[in-house]
Amino acid sequence: MPTFEITTASADDIRMMADWAHAEGWNPGLTDGQAFFAADPCGFLIGRLDAVPVSCVSVVRYGSDFGFLGFYLTRPELRGQGYGSRLWATGTARLAGRNTGLDGVVEQQPNYRKSGFLPAWTNLRYEGLAPVDIAPPPGVALVDVRTLPFGQVTAYDRRFFPAARDSFLAAWTTTPGRTALVALAEGEVRGLAVLRACRTSSRIGPLYAATPEIARALVSALAATDPSAPVAVDVPDVNPAAVRVAEELGLTPSFETARMYTGPAPDVDHSGLFGVTSLELG
Repeated sequence: MPTFEITTASADDIRMMADWAHAEGWNPGLTDGQAFFAADPCGFLIGRLDAVPVSCVSVVRYGSDFGFLGFYLTRPELRGQGYGSRLWATGTARLAGRNTGLDGVVEQQPNYRKSGFLPAWTNLRYEGLAPVDIAPPPGVALVDVRTLPFGQVTAYDRRFFPAARDSFLAAWTTTPGRTALVALAEGEVRGLAVLRACRTSSRIGPLYAATPEIARALVSALAATDPSAPVAVDVPDVNPAAVRVAEELGLTPSFETARMYTGPAPDVDHSGLFGVTSLELG
């Protein structure tokens, strides 16, 4: 009989998980694994059949009471044989007692409901060539995130995410191959956006902004780093202004997931959330 075992993923395994995600059409970032590993090095699990990786899941712990589940995949030729469900059981046990979130693709949402996840909103991926000539509003400057004290960045992120994630955010905003901009007005952070290279369209996430005008300016400035390349933003429909901004920028829907939680939806600033950070880690 074949031997199935579950192990913690290595850094190389996390890169393999990104390749699997790309094959599913999820378009992960080229260097996302570095930030993912920094978030929770033991939060990525691999199911191995006779030592060959066949399934994966991420079960990242944030603080003492929040977690996020992602990367739930089994190799297509082995689906329906229980390898994914066994890995799911081990992964969710690691997050037991925590309010846990995930971003579920449409076809899997009924299964997630059966496991106790309830929908909070829909993420719509808007994609395309964005205008590169939108200036920020008067009094607002767009600056490189690396010029700010990091405490300002983490404090701002906490408005939109239900737990501190300093190690992840440090890697997410400074890893080579990405551009991170902050909108400043009178020394206060009024927006944050990160562009990262991906297999196809470069993705922007997070996209936080105090106003739609700042959100548009941030997307435009990031798109200007390569005007010929399309960008993509995972837009939460819980913020109708975010959907309007994406449409006004000429982007079109290309992909859909549902943000779901096992407990109450966390109380975050939805009005300033114009694009989620990552479908894998929240």
